[in-house]
Amino acid sequence: MAAADPAEAAAAGGGRAAPVLAVDIGGTKLAAAVVEPGGRVVAYDRVATPSGEGLDAEGLWRTLQGLLDKVHADAGSPALAGVGCGCGGPMTWPAAEVSPLNIPAWRGFPLRERLRDRYPGLPVRVHNDAVCVAIGEHWRGAGRGRSNLLGMVVSTGVGGGLILGGRLVDGASGNAGHIGHVVVEPSGPPCECGGHGCLEAIARGPGLVAWARGEGWRPGGQDVTGVELASDARRGHPVAVAAMRRAGHAIGVAIASATHLCDLDVVAIGGGVSQAGALLFDPVEEAFRAHAWMAFARKTQIVPAALGQTAGLIGAAALVFAADRYWNVRD
Repeated sequence: MAAADPAEAAAAGGGRAAPVLAVDIGGTKLAAAVVEPGGRVVAYDRVATPSGEGLDAEGLWRTLQGLLDKVHADAGSPALAGVGCGCGGPMTWPAAEVSPLNIPAWRGFPLRERLRDRYPGLPVRVHNDAVCVAIGEHWRGAGRGRSNLLGMVVSTGVGGGLILGGRLVDGASGNAGHIGHVVVEPSGPPCECGGHGCLEAIARGPGLVAWARGEGWRPGGQDVTGVELASDARRGHPVAVAAMRRAGHAIGVAIASATHLCDLDVVAIGGGVSQAGALLFDPVEEAFRAHAWMAFARKTQIVPAALGQTAGLIGAAALVFAADRYWNVRD
């Protein structure tokens, strides 16, 4: 296990602690960064996640390799302390054979094994991408200095990670904190998990877009996302505003349940849909206050994620730098 001091956990070179190569793999983007022990990003790049009928597992892997090589070179090709990676699920954990729902080219792809082969002798740690966002927000973001945090991502899907007593809680399969499948409306819309009324079925970007289209929203194009919906909501489009309120209500109900169960200090919400700002957070707070009646639960703060698009990368780096808190596996 790593030492508590992240600088001690990194390999030293030239009197300066070595950085971590951090990776964030999602359905819309592949991102990578070189991150220093204090959490500072010194090199960053991203590419669209390849897709299409002709794409196979190795083609996607080659794209990722090219991105990693570029970012490492952009940082000056430093010696590395390790590799940390967040990836969409499901995955077997901690082996990290990944089958991301939004990346059909990878089914049972041995991501951690392939990264270990590419970076021999270095610690390589892979966790769910939403878990990495939660770690990043606890380590260097909105939850810094707090002991109990739920980090949420509301984007193409809805995921989360859970910090209790200052440490990441993994659960039996690495899925603890997966608030996206808390049921908030038992007779609600079907979810890809097979259930009905899950938070993800209501609040995820594609679900909101489909609902808004059904209510008469007519965006300029077919390949629109929750980000465009949020943008229209900020401009005052009534259906887009209603969609944000619908998502916010569902999120607030789910958070009320989570706070009663976990006695949280703070809930940090990030992801593309959260870019709607007060149009989302106001109904979140209203629904939370309507359903959280225990005094201890009502003390929980609900805030936007502080680290923006780099939260997952910073959290992935913390899997190496602060493994004593965030990597509960004997490598």
